[in-house]
Amino acid sequence: MNGLALIGILLIVYAAFLIFVAVKKPDKIWHMAKIRMFIKVMGEQGTVIFFYVFAAICLAGGIYLML
Repeated sequence: MNGLALIGILLIVYAAFLIFVAVKKPDKIWHMAKIRMFIKVMGEQGTVIFFYVFAAICLAGGIYLML
């Protein structure tokens, strides 16, 4: 396994983590200072959409690096 494949796997795992955070909204993570700032600027629904879009980008990048 080369280094790019390992980075691809990590990006896929990170995308799954982002989706988990967007769906479940765990208190310890959802109330972190950076995420609260995002909620203040974009609203709660905008922050969830941002997480989904960023997860899709990470997933696409991870799949591309796996090929």
